[in-house]
Amino acid sequence: MTRYDNDSHYRINQVPVGGRHWHGYPHPPMPENRFQDLYDRLYAAYGPQAWWPADDPLEVIVGAILTQRTTWRNVEHAMMALNESDLLSVDALAVTPQEQVSETIRPAGFYNAKARKLKAFASFLAERYGGDLGALFTVPTADLRSELLGIHGIGEETADAILVYAAGRPSFVVDAYTRRLLKRLAWIDGNESYDELRNLFLRALPCDVGLLGEFHALIVRHGKAHCRARPDCGGCPIRQICAEGRETVR
Repeated sequence: MTRYDNDSHYRINQVPVGGRHWHGYPHPPMPENRFQDLYDRLYAAYGPQAWWPADDPLEVIVGAILTQRTTWRNVEHAMMALNESDLLSVDALAVTPQEQVSETIRPAGFYNAKARKLKAFASFLAERYGGDLGALFTVPTADLRSELLGIHGIGEETADAILVYAAGRPSFVVDAYTRRLLKRLAWIDGNESYDELRNLFLRALPCDVGLLGEFHALIVRHGKAHCRARPDCGGCPIRQICAEGRETVR
């Protein structure tokens, strides 16, 4: 199992030829693929993020459920507790009383609801695939996503996290950081559905699960470093292409 600890995570250029100024800041010409350009800028600023922090696909799935509405630090504590209690297996989660699972994952918050979700996934896997993740992951991607979405407690964001980081399938995880960033870039209105935002990335980028997973991780890193609820635009590595950043930092 992964060792979970608190350290594990989570000047203005000259205007180019043909460029224009917004409040003194240059606005470079829009690249042919702005999503690839965004990825390149974030990768240059932050480097590889080594997501997902887990030793096996089941840890990814459990972590994806536990991380709902909490911080990764809290997830780490809950994962450690599951491991120490010998509950980090499909069989154990399926047969262990919900009250015991709830108490074990208490550090993750919303522990009763999350215990139900963990047991729902474990029961699904045990009943449909004999507890074998490998068998589940032979299902074609679209069908696999539909099956995951049919499990209690697994919504679109969690399903896509499982697809990308556990099953190694090309998809894209849209979270609050993603929506906030695209809105501040002025690439979306802000009322788009989850699938509309997900498809923006899937249509613009190569069908490369490594790149898609890295992109999501980079957006999260950037959201924590600069694109917070109250943005810190000073030193932002993508300020040149950000509509709100150009307005904020003058």
